[in-house]
Amino acid sequence: MPRDTDPPTGGHPPRDPERAGSPDPSEPAALRAPAAPAHGPGPGGDPSRGYRAVFAVVEFRAVFAAHLLSLLGVVVSELALTVLVYDLTDSPLLSALTFALGMLPYLVGGTLFAGIADRYPARRVLVTCDLVCAGCVAVMVLPGTPVAGLLLLRCLVAAVSPVFTGTRMAALTDILGEGDLFVLGRSLLRIVSQSALLAGFGVGGLLLAVVSPRGAITITVATFLCSAALLRFGTRDRPARTTGEGGGTLLGESLAGARLVLGHRRIRALLLLFWLPPAFVVAPEALAAPYADEIGVGSAALGLLMCAMPVGSIAAELYTGAALSPRTRSRVVLPLAGAGLLPLVLYGFRPGVALAAVALVLAGAGSAYVIGLDQWFVEAVPDELRGRAMTVLTAGLMTLQGVGMALAGLAAEFFPVHRVVAGAGVVGTLCLLLLVAEVRRTAPAPGIRTEVRDGADQHVTNG
Repeated sequence: MPRDTDPPTGGHPPRDPERAGSPDPSEPAALRAPAAPAHGPGPGGDPSRGYRAVFAVVEFRAVFAAHLLSLLGVVVSELALTVLVYDLTDSPLLSALTFALGMLPYLVGGTLFAGIADRYPARRVLVTCDLVCAGCVAVMVLPGTPVAGLLLLRCLVAAVSPVFTGTRMAALTDILGEGDLFVLGRSLLRIVSQSALLAGFGVGGLLLAVVSPRGAITITVATFLCSAALLRFGTRDRPARTTGEGGGTLLGESLAGARLVLGHRRIRALLLLFWLPPAFVVAPEALAAPYADEIGVGSAALGLLMCAMPVGSIAAELYTGAALSPRTRSRVVLPLAGAGLLPLVLYGFRPGVALAAVALVLAGAGSAYVIGLDQWFVEAVPDELRGRAMTVLTAGLMTLQGVGMALAGLAAEFFPVHRVVAGAGVVGTLCLLLLVAEVRRTAPAPGIRTEVRDGADQHVTNG
């Protein structure tokens, strides 16, 4: 289901102590999170202490384990479902469509159902999403389920995903606070997402060698149920961010939230900074197989090209989160975002596998800017809008990546693959330089926190 993805970087004090994870006498002691410091380790401290501090929070460990289980379940089920559809239809188009359907419904789910993330308690939403996905996957396993039914169920799981991911992102601010622990917690979940994609396809391939596709999908049901149990019994039951007492419908709240988020200049600029680099950087991944064919290399080289970018992303994120202070991570956001696509320009020289892999590793490393951007985003979005804002973020991210893949494939129909990838690097860099200038213009002055109002676009003093 969910996959999963920062001026001062310390963040502002949470406005609601209960949401910040302050001790509640009615809760078991094991679920009481330690106070989240506003700043992470300084230059003189132990650089790895920040990640250890995140794992010291019992609730985060439950969220982390649930995330890992559901991720592995998604990857294995996608691979198994693709094989199953191909076995049933002998159609490469329908087999490929099962992957595409994992992205297309994100826009619908993230727009129409975003209000769920703020209207209902986070734990209830997360557990319900896992149970819905477990039910959908269980129906996929039934021998009588037709191919159309399999694809419809795949769409339903994908539509639920942005709600789950947005709710979890917002819940992390309750569990870890709004400061550096939240930033590092988000970083860990992204690292797991990248690692699970690498390991999951390998595990799925081995699994399909010993069990049938339906058998592999059956295992996925268990991963979703285990994830639901971890979230139900390992996290606290916090109140919803909004009560829904205004009488508005869920659809109305969802659309109003999207309008407020996209209508605010600062938040819109930050959202685009999340969305645009991945939309361009997917070009070499989407065209990896055609490029391998263009330069005349085999499947082993193709595997190297597919793994290079995630490896660069994981290594850079670990280094940035562990070795850099929050202030430094904030300072490198715009330089990394502005220059992160430049390594793709090397494709213009039609490089061999080694140089292409280096370019992909460097492009992956550029994504480390997101650690600092996470902090900027959580500071910019009011608490009562946070669930919807993060659901919109997730939906836009997945949708634009799908659009980027489609446009790269379309361009490769008319131009050589290496020129398409290099062009993505050039055009993307030009777009990002304009966006970086906009983000600089909308940066609030020190001591100022963004407030979003219906029909207004302004910054007001916090408190």
